[in-house]
Amino acid sequence: MESERTDRRNGPDPRRLRRVQEVLERHVRAKCTPGAVGLLVRGAGGIACWTAGRHTYEPDSPKVRRDDIYDLASLTKVVATTSICMALEPHLDLDERVDRYVPSFQGDGKDGVTIRHLLAHCAGLPAHQRFFETCRGREAVLSAACGTPLAYPPGTGTIYSDLNFLLLGAAVERVGGASLEELAQRYVLGPAGMEETMYLPVQELVARIPPTEFQAEQRRGLIHGQVHDGNAWAMGGVAPHAGLFGTAADLGRFLRVILNGGKREGTRVFSEAAIRRFTSRAGLAPGSTRALGWDTVSATGSSAGRHFSVGSFGHTGFTGTSVWVDPERDAGVVLLTNRVHPSRENEGIRRLRPEFHDAVMNAVIL
Repeated sequence: MESERTDRRNGPDPRRLRRVQEVLERHVRAKCTPGAVGLLVRGAGGIACWTAGRHTYEPDSPKVRRDDIYDLASLTKVVATTSICMALEPHLDLDERVDRYVPSFQGDGKDGVTIRHLLAHCAGLPAHQRFFETCRGREAVLSAACGTPLAYPPGTGTIYSDLNFLLLGAAVERVGGASLEELAQRYVLGPAGMEETMYLPVQELVARIPPTEFQAEQRRGLIHGQVHDGNAWAMGGVAPHAGLFGTAADLGRFLRVILNGGKREGTRVFSEAAIRRFTSRAGLAPGSTRALGWDTVSATGSSAGRHFSVGSFGHTGFTGTSVWVDPERDAGVVLLTNRVHPSRENEGIRRLRPEFHDAVMNAVIL
């Protein structure tokens, strides 16, 4: 572990916090991921940070540092797009038809799809589509998403789909009157103090960015310093479903805003009511664990492990990232990895995530 900070007044057991380090190191040795950064925060500030491994499996690869910048993948959905929706909610009607904001979203059954359906992943849209195979540019990808037929009637089921967020991105840009990148900076990154979270990292930062996959999704060579997701790449690197890069510390700042009821140092970023509304189960589709943008813990098989309380919520990213929040215990947990290096075929993250979260929460609650 590069460093660990504990505050005994906040309760976590330092000996059990050290157990978290052992979990990360064991999974790095098992090659579940080349390296990882973990972080535990509470509303008052940081509690502990862990690092393990290297940027790649090569022995001379840089060691992971706490300020490394990771491809956040689908954490973009909650950090950027969902949070922009919260900020714009007075002007973005969640129960309005999507075609009011995205007029090209037309076709059989699509007039029954609302913004709320998109956020809860029950709009009827199919799972991930490989638009990057035929599309280049934001408008081409959005047009392809709008033209995709529904797979099931809205509200009757749940399929996690990036297409929901492609449409949400277009909706918030129309309501907010600015680009997604500008809206993210205006409503989230700036107010939350996330100075090292960004789209399109500059070349000078690449040394701090662990690489992701080799020869992925029609791209040659190693993906390093560019977004891993193929559709986000086809859109130029700025997308509502993926594209953000950031540090564990910045995500900790974001989670502290959530834990503090939407405030940062006394300044309001989000309303408490919006946080409650967006992080509670939506109840739109039978059996769904989905909130609005966020996911919630489930009784079996959750990446959050076994110890987060019932009202907890979080999200994962394909590259091996996750954030989970337990408001009852005033705990926010960040895990950043590049588990897709050198290939997405490595699914050790399925074991790493719950074991890591169980170790963290054992220190918090036991």
